[in-house]
Amino acid sequence: QVQLVESGGGLVQAGGSLRLSCTGSGIIFNVMGWYRQAPGKQRELVAVITRDGSPNYADSVKGRFTISRDNAKNTVYLQMDSLKPEDTAVYYCKGSRYFAPRDYWGQGTQVTVSS
Repeated sequence: QVQLVESGGGLVQAGGSLRLSCTGSGIIFNVMGWYRQAPGKQRELVAVITRDGSPNYADSVKGRFTISRDNAKNTVYLQMDSLKPEDTAVYYCKGSRYFAPRDYWGQGTQVTVSS
């Protein structure tokens, strides 16, 4: 059974930091990443990272968020600094495997940034 389990969301004041974690089980993911969905908006890319450590960020989070992964633990992290109220959303972890018929998603974790 393939699973992605997230942790680390919560409530923080603007300018603060949070660290999200997501651990996969069942298969090895080539690409792992984070997406977010705010109320009334579509789900959007936040950051992704390949198994060799190459990251890619949305422009809105560049310089504030850092994605990393521990392949031995099949875990991806998202360090979020200088948080803004507009970062408030449910954050979802996604795992992808090359040539696989589907992607896998975590259950989501709420991040709320107060002004």
